[in-house]
Amino acid sequence: MNISQIYNYLTRARRDLWAALEAAPDDVLSRAMLDGDRFHSIKDLVFHIADVEDGWINGDIRHGAFVQDGFPDIRNTSEGPNFHALALARLLEYWRAVEQGTLAWLPSLTPSELARIVEDEKSVDGLLWHVMIHEMRHTAQIVTLLRMQHIKPPSLDLLFYLPIEK
Repeated sequence: MNISQIYNYLTRARRDLWAALEAAPDDVLSRAMLDGDRFHSIKDLVFHIADVEDGWINGDIRHGAFVQDGFPDIRNTSEGPNFHALALARLLEYWRAVEQGTLAWLPSLTPSELARIVEDEKSVDGLLWHVMIHEMRHTAQIVTLLRMQHIKPPSLDLLFYLPIEK
């Protein structure tokens, strides 16, 4: 599989995750369930996933403006356990905007752009794989946190999103 195929899987899996989050009670999404420095709640993780994609792709790789700049209420909140009070709809609006920008940019990738060295002597290709695997790991955390609150999460395994081969 290649970057575009995996990103397509992520966008499809996100729809199922977002629907599950939108159906969950806000107090569950806002509840401190993790004892870390930066992430306490599901909402903190939702922000972090979108923020990492925005930062690596728009900032480090493309050297452009962050999508977050268009969301001052999010931009002015320091990363950490600070997103429990923000509406899930606003966090998802930000994530959707990040996704839209990524989807518009991905078709322009060329082999030379993928090979370009960016940050800490890492290739664009490597950083894009990092962003996507990072999301998979944190969405797995979200699924676990939902289960711990007796909420049935979607099955986000790649297997369920693969095309049927004939």
